[in-house]
Amino acid sequence: MGLAWGASPPLGLIDGLVLIVLSFSIINLSSAIGAQANTLSDYELDLKDERKKELVKALDSFGHRNVKIVLIIEFCLALVLVSIFMVIQQKLILLPLWIVGIFLGIVYSAPPLRLKSRSWVAPVSLILVLAIFPVLFAFYTFTFEINSFFLISLGGLALTIYGVIIPTEIRDYFGDKAMNIITMTVRLGLSRATSLGIILLSAGAALTGTALFLEWLFSEQLWFVIFIPVIIIPVVFVQSKFRKLYSLSKEYETSKDQNRSNLEEKIVNLSSDNPRWIMLVTQTYTILSIMLLVSKFIF
Repeated sequence: MGLAWGASPPLGLIDGLVLIVLSFSIINLSSAIGAQANTLSDYELDLKDERKKELVKALDSFGHRNVKIVLIIEFCLALVLVSIFMVIQQKLILLPLWIVGIFLGIVYSAPPLRLKSRSWVAPVSLILVLAIFPVLFAFYTFTFEINSFFLISLGGLALTIYGVIIPTEIRDYFGDKAMNIITMTVRLGLSRATSLGIILLSAGAALTGTALFLEWLFSEQLWFVIFIPVIIIPVVFVQSKFRKLYSLSKEYETSKDQNRSNLEEKIVNLSSDNPRWIMLVTQTYTILSIMLLVSKFIF
């Protein structure tokens, strides 16, 4: 998305490829650092989760100390790449963007801050780390000229990202609540969190569609708007799953104690399918970003 909104002609093929490889390498290396830090920090919690036994086994097999060594190596490598990239591009903003992003990615799970347990701070940090900073990093790789349509689309992505993450928090709701990890979902409760996810998905899709429509309208590439309705299909499908979660959540919240264990299992099993829902929605956004890039360079 950052590439699609930031890149524009004239941009040489070789120069463009070098910038893409460098920026995407930094972003993905940073994602690995955040994921590994999360695995280490959540070890005690994951020990009690039957669904994460393979992750726990893998961590024990590889060794906690070895993971920490890998983290240090990856961090140093990423820092070197970002510094070189900043000098090549002569854009000082890239380094602070990366530093703040990687810091939030680590302390999201790592003590003592453990932002994931701090209610409303958790979604804000997630949105910044998973949507805002990576897109801005890729965007600033190519340009400094931020327009209002890009900001609208960035807002749409931010809402969508947290919207599709909510079922992941629902999957972990019972364990988080037992461990007193007050995520936003724990704070809101199951049914209200699910309702929030439905609202965020709708608002995110609406903002993204509006941004693309206006961009193509003002760039006189109006026929590309025929691709915008593509976003509706995955959003409607995922929302249908959310509505099932909402029904189960309402039933759970009003049920007697003897029925709750069965409902809890159903909620966990359904929300465990969320990685597929995330992939479906985000890949649709990727396809639309590719179409935006095509409209700039081919037509």
